[in-house]
Amino acid sequence: MIRILIILMFLAAPASAGPDRLGVHLGSYHAGATGDFEEVNPGLFLSWDRPNGVIYSVGAYRNSYGRGSIAATVAKTLIRNENAGLGVFAGLAHYPGNGADIRHAIGDIIPLLGVQVHYRNLFVNVMPGDGKAVDAVF
Repeated sequence: MIRILIILMFLAAPASAGPDRLGVHLGSYHAGATGDFEEVNPGLFLSWDRPNGVIYSVGAYRNSYGRGSIAATVAKTLIRNENAGLGVFAGLAHYPGNGADIRHAIGDIIPLLGVQVHYRNLFVNVMPGDGKAVDAVF
């Protein structure tokens, strides 16, 4: 599974083009959490914006279990104006040693799915939870 994530990370960026954006991951909020999660999750993401509204991103961050993770996502912007946008995203994240703690994990690989909202340079992702451990992750 980790090989699939690494392949997706390399496919996210054309070899001849640098990223369009460097994103700083600050933290998360686990709405309705029944356990303890770290909400300060520093990290860096590189993103490539395509003219068709598709955004590829790869990055590394400290996950909510206090360990290092890598992730690759693809987003599709559905609504956009000069300052704001709304889209959907999907991807994979590697949570080494925590796959058993996450209901929908495949080994230590976590599928990601959600809604992405941005206003100017601020991005917020919202992912639905399972309603048991967490209702949603922001």
